[in-house]
Amino acid sequence: MSPATSMAPEAMEPVPVIEAVELAKSFPVRQGLFGVSPKRLIAVDSVSFSIAKAETVGLVGESGCGKTTVGLLILNLLRADKGKILYNGADVSSLRGEEQRRARCNLQMVFQDPQSSLDPRMLIKTTVGYPLEINHLARGSDAVERVRAMLAEVGLAEDHMYRYPHEFSGGQRQRIGIARALITGPQFIAFDEPTSALDVSVQAQILNLILELQQRHGYSYLFVSHNLSVIRYVSHRVAVMYLGRIVESASRDELFKRPLHPYTQALLAAVPRPDPGRRHALNELSGDVPSPVNVPRGCPFHPRCPKAMRICREVAPVSVEASAAHRVACHLYS
Repeated sequence: MSPATSMAPEAMEPVPVIEAVELAKSFPVRQGLFGVSPKRLIAVDSVSFSIAKAETVGLVGESGCGKTTVGLLILNLLRADKGKILYNGADVSSLRGEEQRRARCNLQMVFQDPQSSLDPRMLIKTTVGYPLEINHLARGSDAVERVRAMLAEVGLAEDHMYRYPHEFSGGQRQRIGIARALITGPQFIAFDEPTSALDVSVQAQILNLILELQQRHGYSYLFVSHNLSVIRYVSHRVAVMYLGRIVESASRDELFKRPLHPYTQALLAAVPRPDPGRRHALNELSGDVPSPVNVPRGCPFHPRCPKAMRICREVAPVSVEASAAHRVACHLYS
């Protein structure tokens, strides 16, 4: 070995753009008009994952499993009860005031319903340019020029700046929402079901736009959806949530080819196949999702799991690495 080789520093793994560490969030349960129950609704329970530069992590699960809450926690739109958020290795979960405002230039969100997330009284020029003003990034003609350039990047024309949200279609409104999120030049964007309120024909256009922007600028995404087909199309890695917990995570191809957790298997088996030559009986999970106010003891999925064992009813499983970069929280593999 040459001296130069022996003295070379060890290669270090790049720091993730976003890292969630043991995030937890619960909400008080109200009784009657004024009373507060001692019980709490468990929305997020010890959730951890990371997102690298130019990577999309898809977060999938049934409605009410805590997906959207995770996105809000990462952006500090909700305060976590426990855990922390690291942005490029720095803890941003405890930031307040001016420091938090500066951090949010780099952490943005695109909301589910473009109709309700845009102010109906504001011109698009004002809506998209407002983040520049409040973050002291641009004013006057400079801000207008940046808004014009950003609208062009998401496929809108210059004259769209001088219209109101009600003058646009749903797909155009979502493009405006994306432009508003990107105007400050963030590194990370959380998408909360961005296509669920759109027609199927428009969904593909918005998804392709999101992917093109990532390829062009290297954005990191958290993509929240209950639609497995959408998750498969946009994600590099996928995390599956159930009752506030991540039960399985893997690369997109690995998870769709070799799902391990019985819940993931059931979700994939329930997806209809558009090929008449490959008809199959849809696999429906028995029972309903338990209440997040009364999470079952042990594994939260065991009341609905066809492979439940005695230990599943008594001990909560921990996440283990079943294979390279494929983790699952299930007693079948621990």
